[in-house]
Amino acid sequence: MAEAIYDAMGSVLTRWTMGSAAAPAAPIWSAELGTEPAEAELRLLALSGQFLGVAVTAEPPPELRVLPDIPALALPTVPEALRPLVQRILAAFKETQRKTELLDFLAARGWTTHPAEWMPTADDEDAPDVYAPWRDWAGIAASNSVVRRQAGDRLTADNWEDFWPAARKVALTELRRHDPEAARTVLEAKLVSENADVRLPLLSLLATGLSEADAPFLEGLAANDRAPKVKALAASLLARLGKGPSVGEDIAELAGFFSVKMKGLLRRSRVIQFENVKTSAQMHRRAALLESADVASLARALTLTPQELVDAWSWDVDRQADAALTGLVARTGTDALVAQTAEAASQYNASIFLTALTPRLAPGQRSELAEKALRTQKFSFDVAKMIAGGTARLENPLTAPAGAVLLAALRRDNAKPSDELTELFALGLIASRTAARQALERLNGAGLLQGDPRLDMLRLNAALDDNGVKP
Repeated sequence: MAEAIYDAMGSVLTRWTMGSAAAPAAPIWSAELGTEPAEAELRLLALSGQFLGVAVTAEPPPELRVLPDIPALALPTVPEALRPLVQRILAAFKETQRKTELLDFLAARGWTTHPAEWMPTADDEDAPDVYAPWRDWAGIAASNSVVRRQAGDRLTADNWEDFWPAARKVALTELRRHDPEAARTVLEAKLVSENADVRLPLLSLLATGLSEADAPFLEGLAANDRAPKVKALAASLLARLGKGPSVGEDIAELAGFFSVKMKGLLRRSRVIQFENVKTSAQMHRRAALLESADVASLARALTLTPQELVDAWSWDVDRQADAALTGLVARTGTDALVAQTAEAASQYNASIFLTALTPRLAPGQRSELAEKALRTQKFSFDVAKMIAGGTARLENPLTAPAGAVLLAALRRDNAKPSDELTELFALGLIASRTAARQALERLNGAGLLQGDPRLDMLRLNAALDDNGVKP
């Protein structure tokens, strides 16, 4: 009986779709439908609806998979009242960098986004580590493989496959911080089995706690790895250990672009002078040589130590050379040399090149450099943001020269509603919570409305409890 009714439903639904009477197509219910046409259609509608709702169960397609729940993160979601503000800020900027800066800011203050506002993809390497479980969930959703067990144990070569990629990287990061040798041992065993896109970010973790014990492993990668970027990173890490490849004619040619002079009468000191850069061809050649050199080899060729090279550098004389030196130190210098170079450059206009060095600096160092750049070099809030990142908590930033410039621009008679959007967003990212509240008061006094969307980042900062770890 049920099969016969079900077979009749196809014709019934087809007739109804075409606007025709369907009772003649259901003879199995002829007694129940009666002979009055309009009443028969109503009875058929009631009977077929009950039959389809009770006796028929839709089977899911065989390729449908039941995914695990979206995992909880280690940090709480932003308060419900602030979610619309976060959503509006995310929607206002299409650039990935701006969204990453907001995510870094929230994580630094002890919060995460709601998954309805933002979810990472599996390969979203720029997302803060706290989102690693979501990245792996996205990887599970996009794959056809069996869901791996999420290991809560310490990462080892034996349980490597128990971790999804993002969680594995976070676990390896923690292991490198607490037991550098164990982390390297795991990489020695498992790195070769990964593809180049995975090997590169995993190898970069060796920069934490880099030591002579890592040299043999890095030398093997620099010589034998099949990916040029991985080989270059291994060579860069070796250069930080003073094992750079720059020897022979190239480094001698590079040294010819510089000379070391003495200056001062009572307090004699060295100073670097730039030589042989009168033509564009010479400048391009110097840039190419610096790109392939390491700072220790260059210093040796000039009979200096790397620290002496930075001390003697003539900042703000040759902008291309300043950019090349900061890049060279960032790639091949020790952590101490990176900090020394950043401190030296911050005293000059060359601090615009600090962004090459800041990824290797601690958050507290970055905040101090951003503060100095704002106060002494009269840089914009956007430049200070690029130096400090989303973890800064600067006090009274509007009292810096950039604040006066911003207020003057907003008070212009021909100011537009979209003016200074970038500066106001940057100010909201780098200010402390107290400073954000003070800035809102001053900006409202300067004529900006409370609901002006340009103030969204400042409003979020001012309203959000700061529960993060202070740098």
